[in-house]
Amino acid sequence: MLNARFTMSQAKRMFFDRAMIDRKVDRAILRQLSKAGAFIRQRARSSIRKRKKASKPGKPPTNRKGLLRNNIVFVYDPESRSVVIGPTLLNMIFFNGDGQPVKGTVPGVLEGGGQISMLMRYIPYLGKWVRADLRSRRRLVGQQLKRRTITIAARPFMGPAFEAERPKFAQLFLNSLH
Repeated sequence: MLNARFTMSQAKRMFFDRAMIDRKVDRAILRQLSKAGAFIRQRARSSIRKRKKASKPGKPPTNRKGLLRNNIVFVYDPESRSVVIGPTLLNMIFFNGDGQPVKGTVPGVLEGGGQISMLMRYIPYLGKWVRADLRSRRRLVGQQLKRRTITIAARPFMGPAFEAERPKFAQLFLNSLH
């Protein structure tokens, strides 16, 4: 026997509005992940020092002109409901082992270590080799060129920033559904 205390419309209102709850949860996740992304980005940026001397292996890299430091960004990926944090691909050209140009490799090599091949040109009046400016290939025609492979020890900055901020994540999501 049905209890006639409630009408059908009153009974429907007693159940959760699933769409509204999903929207609130999505908004809360977006807001808190954005905060987490901002915290990690700030930690990574502040770990990169601006100075003339190179950093020691295992320590965050030195950034002489601020290019790496100023190009660390975060973005929310709605597909995976996660945040992606890291340096943008820099418009620098280096070469892989086959001599093919590879763009944006510097941040990755700094984070994990590895090798980069650079194009060098010889300056006769200075008597030394310097890195070739690849923005104008015409200037390099007729010059003495060579490739030089250098090994860079890891100078992680994103991994340590994430690990330093990770203990705060649980607190971010606590009571976030208001």
